[in-house]
Amino acid sequence: METLELEKEKIAKTKTENISGSEAVMRALIAEEVETIFGYPGGAIMPIYDALYDHHDQLDHILVRHEQGAIHAAQGFARTSGKTGVVFATSGPGATNLVTGLADAMIDSTPVVCITGQVFAHLLGTDAFQETDVINITTPVTKWNYQVTDATEIPSALAKAFYIAASGRPGPVLIDITKNAQIQKFDFAGYKKSDHIRSYRPKPIIRKEYIEEAAKLINEAKRPFVIFGQGIILGNAEKEFKQFIEKGGLPAAWTILGLSALSTEHPLNVGMLGMHGNYGPNVLTNECDVLIAIGMRFDDRVTGRLDKYAKQAKIIHLDIDPAEIDKNVKTTVPVWGDCKETLPLLTELITKKTHTEWLQKFKDYKKEEEEICINKEMHPSTEEMSMAEVIDVLNELTNGDAVIVTDVGQHQMVACRYAKFNQSKSNVTSGGLGTMGFALPAAIGAKFGAPERTVIAIAGDGGIQMTIQELGTIMQSDVDVKILILNNHFLGMVRQWQELFNDKRYSFVNITSPNYVQVAKGYNIDGQSVSDRKNLKAALETMLNHKGAYLLEVIVGKENNVFPMVPQGCSVAEIRLK
Repeated sequence: METLELEKEKIAKTKTENISGSEAVMRALIAEEVETIFGYPGGAIMPIYDALYDHHDQLDHILVRHEQGAIHAAQGFARTSGKTGVVFATSGPGATNLVTGLADAMIDSTPVVCITGQVFAHLLGTDAFQETDVINITTPVTKWNYQVTDATEIPSALAKAFYIAASGRPGPVLIDITKNAQIQKFDFAGYKKSDHIRSYRPKPIIRKEYIEEAAKLINEAKRPFVIFGQGIILGNAEKEFKQFIEKGGLPAAWTILGLSALSTEHPLNVGMLGMHGNYGPNVLTNECDVLIAIGMRFDDRVTGRLDKYAKQAKIIHLDIDPAEIDKNVKTTVPVWGDCKETLPLLTELITKKTHTEWLQKFKDYKKEEEEICINKEMHPSTEEMSMAEVIDVLNELTNGDAVIVTDVGQHQMVACRYAKFNQSKSNVTSGGLGTMGFALPAAIGAKFGAPERTVIAIAGDGGIQMTIQELGTIMQSDVDVKILILNNHFLGMVRQWQELFNDKRYSFVNITSPNYVQVAKGYNIDGQSVSDRKNLKAALETMLNHKGAYLLEVIVGKENNVFPMVPQGCSVAEIRLK
């Protein structure tokens, strides 16, 4: 009798249901526990949107104003929630408008699944209306992509997509579904999540001998130095990382994507690396005897001239992606694997130390940096406000608990240098690609990813105008984001380079802006503009306390520069304080 019941249960489980490809997409998203989709409908994806109509109680769709806004929003969502962002777009221009965001997500290792509509399969290759070869266009900027022409492939394709996007080193995946496959009915036997794909190994095998070699180097080091990136955050290894540096007494500096993995107030946090990073971490990179890189890729903005980078040091590189090992910097000991797994193994083998004298060197350099440029930036003697003082007041009001989403430019470097963070997944920025226009849509997604947290988009007057139409998304979806525009009436970073390296030949960097407060008002968003220092704190308080979205424009100095700075073509030790 028991055997018969089991057989009935087995038959019931394999029972098929005749549904459309579009309905199969909905079932897949629900099974993957997707709650929010960012998208824009069009002809080739209309059947999927028709199926979505029946599932709006389970799947929340945010209508953006441009497909680039959709993917940046999905990135922001992924970065604050730790989940995979999801995007819908139509064929042709809808799909090609995703390319910048795909490239951004690829280089910043952000898990996103994009589902694009495509023309009918029999029209492929005929230059049909709104047809583009989205697979070949997006191959270089996706972790994986695939075109579905038959509805029966949809469940397995989407299962692979979600698995590939989120596993190992995360990244964007695109699934292109022809219109006939969306309409086609087939026998659906249920959706099964993927946890294995032949020939795809998301995590390399951890080599015990490398862990032991790395621990030996750390234990023998007199001047060890840790540099950490977003791999700590992506691996949910913040706790393990903190235990590692605290046991070893290891000074640690961050890349801009690693920012917030460790509290900015932690005594072993010595600051930011790279072109506009802190003085000590850059100079002492070329004085340490063991350099321990964790979840970072030795980007050129961090290393400066590679032939002059940390030549005196033995290099330990922990990374989940074997392709990053030895790519830019030759490694003494490679530690392959997920840092959540490798760090505890390493921590167990290292000796408890303090390295007091070595840590003091970082403090001494910090004091020098404060005297020459930090105090000047945060407390300017001029009538014009500086970007740094705005961030300083913001820190005072948020206590380091807000999510800060930055655009790209001077304000980005200033925010990354000076913003305070107490918890992880709080800094959302376009690191590797440096995409202007990122902040506003990414902040929308960030708020959906962390609805209980205060989310502040910080943008310059250049970047905000690239995606300003997303104010419409904020209006329609009632998104409570705070928008802080630091307006210097210039494309500031380009202007700084032209001042320093092109004899102040300011070629097309003057930018005229609209009345941002009036523009926001047109979208039913309150706001104000301040140009006087005495009004700054009250204006920021008003912004933060306002119920709903709010836009604050702060007029800052036109020709303020961001220092320190490592000039291009120089070593990190040649960093300039002024």
